[in-house]
Amino acid sequence: MKIALDAFGSDNAPFPEVEGAVMAVVEEICDKIYLVGNKEILERELDKYIYPKDKIEVVHTSEVISMEDNASTAARNKQDSSMVKALQLNKEGVVDATLSVGNTGAVMAASLFTLGRIKNVFRPAIAISFPTISGQEIVLDVGANVDCEAEYLNQFAVIGSLYAKFLFNIEKPKVALLNIGEESKKGNELTKNVYKLLQDNNYINFCGNIEGKDLLKGVTDVVVCDGFVGNVMLKTVEGVAIAIFDMMKEQMRKDWIAKIGAMLSYPVFKYIKKKLDHSEYGGALLVGLNGISVVGHGRSNAIAIKNALKFTSRIAASDFIKQMKDYFERN
Repeated sequence: MKIALDAFGSDNAPFPEVEGAVMAVVEEICDKIYLVGNKEILERELDKYIYPKDKIEVVHTSEVISMEDNASTAARNKQDSSMVKALQLNKEGVVDATLSVGNTGAVMAASLFTLGRIKNVFRPAIAISFPTISGQEIVLDVGANVDCEAEYLNQFAVIGSLYAKFLFNIEKPKVALLNIGEESKKGNELTKNVYKLLQDNNYINFCGNIEGKDLLKGVTDVVVCDGFVGNVMLKTVEGVAIAIFDMMKEQMRKDWIAKIGAMLSYPVFKYIKKKLDHSEYGGALLVGLNGISVVGHGRSNAIAIKNALKFTSRIAASDFIKQMKDYFERN
């Protein structure tokens, strides 16, 4: 697979992007990576590494979209930015997919402007692979659409089911609606209307509402919500995980008995930390687009970039986009 990587997206760009790209080609995760950004800076950084030179190609751009930029304005006006150019390579067929760990709103806007929506898809969404006790769970939308209509979420359920089927080989993925209670009558007007649509949707395996407390149990394969709720949920879980480990470390400093216990429990703590670490899970797929665009965490280090490239390559090699087109173009 050939992947275009926005080399100036992360908080510490371009260092994690360059190192992650080198790791990916050395481990043969991708056939070729197009590093997009300032050529002089990128080539100077690449000179520090030993790697197969024909596996990485630098594509020069003169602009960068920063975290402070207005998402839609920057996506429209900064046509020679590393983010937009990486997506243009995708549209032109030079690469199979695009990865950026830059401004999420700008990645979504630029992807929509450049790649366009799949026919009959109302709104693209951001879908993440969420770690649970029993494995992985797809959650969408987690930030692209803060204001939704019921039919949007009904489509998200179909997209999430296709995602689970072709990326995780689940024949009949269980779909749940994130709500404040399990009963069908619970929630606001939106969730009540969505519940009815999901009940009547013969394409999906709808199993009812799911409460926030059950998200990490892995009782379902796909969780559907609007972008406002999904984004708050995602950042809350991330913050709670960080806070728990910080509190544990603080307590261990105070109590020598706790220090001994911590030493004995270290393998367990290490496993939990790895399971909740965003760098282990690659990126989030922007679903509903006429092409593959993946966005990663702005704080990504080189390992996170490598894993995101692995995730992107896996999606590019799957039949996911074709199946989405087939479904939505005939419905």
